[in-house]
Amino acid sequence: MQESLYQLITETSTNLPPDVRRAIKRAEMQEELGSRAALALETIVDNIVSAEEDVQPICQDTGMPTFIVKCPVGFNQIELEKDIRAAIVRATKEGKLRPNSVDPLAGKNSGDNLGPGTPVVHFHQWEQDDVEIRLILKGGGCENKNIQYALPMDVPGLGRAGRDLEGIRKCILHAVYQAQGYGCSAGFIGVGIGGDRTTGYELAKEQLFRNLEDTNPNETLAELESYIMDKANHLEIGTMGFGGKVTLLGCKIGVMNRIPASFYVSVAYNCWAFRRLGVVVDPVSGEIKNWLYREKPEEMQRPTGGFDVDKAIVLQAPISEETIRSLKVGDVVLIKGEMHTGRDEIHKYLMHNDAPIDLNGGIIYHCGPVMLQDDSGEWHVKAAGPTTSSREEPYQADIIEKFGLRAIIGKGGMGQKTLDGLQKSGAVYLNAIGGAAQYYARSVKKVTGVDFLDKFGVPEAMWHLEVEGFPAIVTMDANGNSLHKEVADASMVKLEDLKEPVFS
Repeated sequence: MQESLYQLITETSTNLPPDVRRAIKRAEMQEELGSRAALALETIVDNIVSAEEDVQPICQDTGMPTFIVKCPVGFNQIELEKDIRAAIVRATKEGKLRPNSVDPLAGKNSGDNLGPGTPVVHFHQWEQDDVEIRLILKGGGCENKNIQYALPMDVPGLGRAGRDLEGIRKCILHAVYQAQGYGCSAGFIGVGIGGDRTTGYELAKEQLFRNLEDTNPNETLAELESYIMDKANHLEIGTMGFGGKVTLLGCKIGVMNRIPASFYVSVAYNCWAFRRLGVVVDPVSGEIKNWLYREKPEEMQRPTGGFDVDKAIVLQAPISEETIRSLKVGDVVLIKGEMHTGRDEIHKYLMHNDAPIDLNGGIIYHCGPVMLQDDSGEWHVKAAGPTTSSREEPYQADIIEKFGLRAIIGKGGMGQKTLDGLQKSGAVYLNAIGGAAQYYARSVKKVTGVDFLDKFGVPEAMWHLEVEGFPAIVTMDANGNSLHKEVADASMVKLEDLKEPVFS
């Protein structure tokens, strides 16, 4: 059983399911060749192929492992949960999962993905002989864009939303809008209508376990799903929030009864790296009898396009202010030489302390990589895509000015405070392609050191990396321009166009 669970975890982390692959292929065909959205999708496909071939995590953020188990009456659930925990520890040790379990009071990472509440396991009995186990790995970037609405309310851009189908419609459209590029769009949503605050979110996440190509048996919900898929893509937020024709790749909606006082619409947002698989296992031997979500295999070929490296601008630290101020939104850059990772804990620490290394003219990468150490003590990067940068908004402008940073790399963009700081200090924000953990890991030639590993754990430590040909796009420049603000403003106008009633 432990071996079967380990296979399930490994496959979920490294091999995107066929229905998701088909959705991404359809998105590729719709985007204009050479556009930023097309470039991002080509990078994503390259990453999917690499992850499968190398059996490495598709995205470095393997999230909170959540298992849904259906088992026959009398089956020993206690022993199965022990097996799940053992398989989680093994997968973490072998780099298939990033250690993500953190004590919220002490700030200590357990290092093995075990702790109170982790992993999440939901058991259900059924009147069948086999055990069905489904797993979803939902990263923090998209988890943070989950949202819950309590009707009636005023929905930004769409006006008053009542306790009816029209109100539900407005909530779902706004949920897609507010995700922008933070949750690694183009994405998928599961929606739960009704319930209480807890069960509404559970119902929303349950919808993510549906096959993307199924048809909702509830005719009203089937019509709503189709409407959302059409109109959400009119927002033109696009892949990574770069703008584009495809913003939403899937929408699944469920409903449950509510109490008279409460009317919740709960939305679970999932990034393009939609990692969920399942197995049916023999309850006695624990062997896998068949896989779920793999009825129609879908192969992907590595794309021939991608970043135009011949026209890219090479940046190598220490970078001069003159070089940075010459960059503009849309420029493609290639990073060479030294860069340093820094996420939430590092930014908080640097506000009140000196840096362990000289950052003047340097580059900070918003990244929590998957790392493995070999027998000689040398560290190796196994996955290294960008994390959502908006969490560093309270700190970033101050950190740039304090240490003389010239470039910040992340995903999703940052706010006005950071934009003002870039202009004041002479720095740029570079958007890497979210979720492309294998694509960017290839650019890392050597890990030259690490600080704060014992203090903050692997994802939050400050890793010092030597890179070659690390590509990114300037989306916030030192002249006050922000692609993210442009797309957010334009998509709000398009959202407002959807204000008029649709359902009688």
